[in-house]
Amino acid sequence: MDGSSDPGIGDDTDWGPFQRPLFADPSVRHLSRVGVVDIGSNSVRLVVFDGAARSPAYFYNEKIMCALGAGLSETGRLNPEGRKRALAAVHRFQLLAHGMEAVPLTAVATAAVRDAEDGPDFVAQVQRETGLEIKVIPGEEEARLSAQGVMLGWPGSYGLVCDIGGSSMELAEIKGGQVGRRVTSALGPLKLREIKGGRKGRRAYIKEQVERLAEEMGSQRDRLFLVGGSWRAIARVDMDRLNYPLHVLHEYRMSTKAVRATAQYIRDNDLDELRARCSISSARMDLVPFASEVLTEVVRAFRPHDIAISSYGIREGLLYQQMPQALRDRDPLIEACRFAEAKDARLPGFGRTLYNFILPIFKSARDERKRIIRAACLLHDVTWRAHPDYRAEVCFDNATRANLGGLKHSERIFLGLALLHRYRNKREGTSFEDLYHFLPEEEQRQAEIVGKAMRFGAMLWLEQDSIPGEFRWFPKKKVLELRLTEAAWPLLGEVAMARLKSLASSLNADLDVSMTR
Repeated sequence: MDGSSDPGIGDDTDWGPFQRPLFADPSVRHLSRVGVVDIGSNSVRLVVFDGAARSPAYFYNEKIMCALGAGLSETGRLNPEGRKRALAAVHRFQLLAHGMEAVPLTAVATAAVRDAEDGPDFVAQVQRETGLEIKVIPGEEEARLSAQGVMLGWPGSYGLVCDIGGSSMELAEIKGGQVGRRVTSALGPLKLREIKGGRKGRRAYIKEQVERLAEEMGSQRDRLFLVGGSWRAIARVDMDRLNYPLHVLHEYRMSTKAVRATAQYIRDNDLDELRARCSISSARMDLVPFASEVLTEVVRAFRPHDIAISSYGIREGLLYQQMPQALRDRDPLIEACRFAEAKDARLPGFGRTLYNFILPIFKSARDERKRIIRAACLLHDVTWRAHPDYRAEVCFDNATRANLGGLKHSERIFLGLALLHRYRNKREGTSFEDLYHFLPEEEQRQAEIVGKAMRFGAMLWLEQDSIPGEFRWFPKKKVLELRLTEAAWPLLGEVAMARLKSLASSLNADLDVSMTR
């Protein structure tokens, strides 16, 4: 393979489960770098997305805590100091975006600006002094955009999206790729800390508001997706409580029982010590106790089947809004891996050939597993620039901690182990052994087999799209057959044969190798 062209762009190849890559297609090229400014009640953030639009990388991400909504309930106006900070932040972000060629920026403002009597004046001032046009969105639109952000990260997602900001909390239901009912409330922690009557007064207010939301939204017993910085901070505290080793917030799962236990944990611990342990800013930590009271009531009222933390929200929803349906329908994991392969692999496109070559070994695997194997094949060579002694650990770390959508934590570990075994036979002796327990022993062995199959197949490079041969796996007989083409036969040298024997050993199989003519 020469890797000289962008595989699949503009051709009629049958790409099968991979689908023709879209990240460089003219229809979506305008999404290759998109800048979004989110002016919230608590923070102002710039995010610049880059790469594969369906699963974008965060090219730039900066947040400034401005507390625009502090004191709003009492004064009816934006926090004067927060307003100055927000204006300065937007001015900085405009200049940065020009330097990154991420203009025009898409900018939205949420609860604080829409509720404040001087909100329109602030919007006019920003446009006058920075040139940035801000769209002030109503609560129901905020709920819709947050739900779209969740759909960007979870293809085929269903359930209830709960987005908490500084001054408001929104709910939206999602099912079948569509956003359904939406409601907004004044349950943001900045407002809650101004409620009279202490914790007892807040609890009564929160209960009344959540019961109203539950009545409007109806029965919601599916998954609860939590969007927003305060929810993510609570998840960090839950990780601390449980000594959870994989510090990736996206797709982190909590139970109703865990929410209650963590709320109590927050009440029982010194907030400054907790903030330091969990790497949470002091401004955010001040709001966490109030947010935990809301979350406790939300899970009590809605009784979700399970709870998932989403790192994707309104900003990702704004990107999703700009996507054609053909791109929305794609798998974000596979699109991200395709982009990584095209950008970093030595031979872009070989991942598809490798997948087709090793697939017969996994013909009985579930579709969900084959999806992870496809991702592994696409990523099998993207860390080749790392020192050979560290490639295994680099690719494991990349797979488990990278910004990849549509991956459960257990799937991250499986993907990481498969890629680790792409470069080494044994998984013992790494710094990641505390993560292996996410998978049962048999799952670890299956990841090892995937990795060793890629380790062998990666030695059979031929011309573009050339299949070097065919595997046949007979699990009952414990026989692994390999039929290599005449062109590929000379590639079966000593090292390749040793890797093939290692694969057969992991399968506990006998080998039968021959050449086809």
